[in-house]
Amino acid sequence: MRVRHHPDPAATGTLLRHVLELLDADVAEVYQEQGLPEYRPRFSPVVRALRAEGPLSVRDLAAAVGVTHSAASQTAAQMARAGLVTHTPDPRDARRRLVELTPKARALLPQIQAEWDATAAAMAALDAELSMPLGDLLAEVAQAVGRRPFRERIADAHGRSRGRP
Repeated sequence: MRVRHHPDPAATGTLLRHVLELLDADVAEVYQEQGLPEYRPRFSPVVRALRAEGPLSVRDLAAAVGVTHSAASQTAAQMARAGLVTHTPDPRDARRRLVELTPKARALLPQIQAEWDATAAAMAALDAELSMPLGDLLAEVAQAVGRRPFRERIADAHGRSRGRP
């Protein structure tokens, strides 16, 4: 039995990571049970992007998935070790390499799609228990922080605590 710890609600970053770890761990267990021990939840956005767009450079993959270049590169490297993607030279620019799904990954798409569908249904059921859908809330947070970075908010709060307007 897995022991689940509950972080301090005031430690928002810790709480966000905790929720992500809970969700990802359970999805990873589903993949394990389905005989896909090498497949990680973090691979799914990459698989979706490559399935929709075809081969992409790491930079374009990062933009399509909404992560940093470094995160996309690390995920693509993990996927290559699992035999799910290859890195090939870009025929239009020899300096770039393209990330592409392997035949192994394409063969797994029906099984992966079934898990995506089940995960989406499970998320909808979880959302029904919440005051608002988690994805909507997180998108709202991302937009608010995009409009005004959190560091500015901290600086303002810090200035107010020292008696500055």
